[in-house]
Amino acid sequence: MTTPRPSNTTPHQLPTLESHEALMQLAARRELELIAARRMSEVFSQHIKLQDLLEQALHIALDVVNAENGSVLLADTDNRTLVFYHSIGQQPVLPGTEVPWYEGIAGTVYRTGVPEIVPDAQTDIRHFKQVDATTGAITHDMITLPLKRWEGDPIGVIQVMNKRGGEFLDRDDMAILTIIASLAAVAIEHTRLVEAAKLAEVAGLMGDITHDIKNLLMPIVCGAGILQTEINELLDSLPDSEIKRATASRKICNEVVEMLKDDAHRIHDRVAEIADAVKELSTPLDFSACEVADVVSNVFRSLGILAQERHVRLLTENLELLPLIVADQRRLYSAFYNLINNAIPEVPAGGSITVYGQPATTESAIVVSVIDTGGGMTPDVRDRLFTKRAVSTKPGGTGLGTKIAKDIVEAHGGTIRVESELGAGTKIHIRLPLKPGEAGRS
Repeated sequence: MTTPRPSNTTPHQLPTLESHEALMQLAARRELELIAARRMSEVFSQHIKLQDLLEQALHIALDVVNAENGSVLLADTDNRTLVFYHSIGQQPVLPGTEVPWYEGIAGTVYRTGVPEIVPDAQTDIRHFKQVDATTGAITHDMITLPLKRWEGDPIGVIQVMNKRGGEFLDRDDMAILTIIASLAAVAIEHTRLVEAAKLAEVAGLMGDITHDIKNLLMPIVCGAGILQTEINELLDSLPDSEIKRATASRKICNEVVEMLKDDAHRIHDRVAEIADAVKELSTPLDFSACEVADVVSNVFRSLGILAQERHVRLLTENLELLPLIVADQRRLYSAFYNLINNAIPEVPAGGSITVYGQPATTESAIVVSVIDTGGGMTPDVRDRLFTKRAVSTKPGGTGLGTKIAKDIVEAHGGTIRVESELGAGTKIHIRLPLKPGEAGRS
């Protein structure tokens, strides 16, 4: 006799309406995951810059989960901050904006490596409301995911906010975004490795170029010395009736020859400094007593013709009142040269650049300001000014001039900062200790 099967174990039982909807939702999510993976794979296969890669990854993230706003923040390990590299939305965060990585929801996810869904950011005490205040946006629901290297070390976070259609970001969205974040992190590391390889190649070439330029400049320096000797011998042989005129000519010729030799050395120094900036290296400083007024005077002599051509006045104020400092005069010259050379093209005809010595507020340091009457800077340009992300506005410019100046000032134990607004000119303030090691004293 056969025992009938219980009805609830029938193998061909039809699915319920609820299970059918669940299967459809699962299928829809899987389809979105495949779309996200395919689109990220396409991005990964492209040879694009890091900024473009981040932009595309963020667009994909917002598209697949139907969200309004999003940002990619990468870690700056030197400053222990998370930096907004790209932001999308009606009121995006300015690139270069930094937040401490020990604060906010982004900081929590970066440090723990655990993604988080926040249903209402406004009620979360960790929410970094200063960003909302700056942009004028209001963050509601949010998903934050870590960006990790393949070894597992964090490199930043990706945030997606405010799902459209009256819905809220949920775990299904986080599953899709996890795929995007994982592939984005791999792509970011790949791009960085490619850029690092190119940088290493450039650094090697810069070393070769520095050597070649030194060899090319050597005949100029030697020739200038020979020319100076020939001129002096020729003038010495003139009759007494021509001595007065010859004295003036000798002075002019000697000044021109000395300028030629000095500038030849400075061309070599400039190339070497660019190479150091590219390689993140710095040659040791050669300290001696010097006057800032003399250093600035030499800079003005080198850039005087360029300033005259653009009808820009180069001025000094109170520099003669500054005390002697112990510094590397050659490197200090380079710092002021870079700052003034960068300012000249930004100042309209009839404007000025003033190097101003501020009255000493302490006995251990001086403050020198480079003040121009140019058009000023936008906040994003200003905030990147002394970093590797600085962008030159001059045709053919490297953007490294301000970073080189910052490196030189900091190597002296000093600090440099900028004040600038569009239409209000630019002020760059340099604080230098009177002697090495006195930077921290008050």
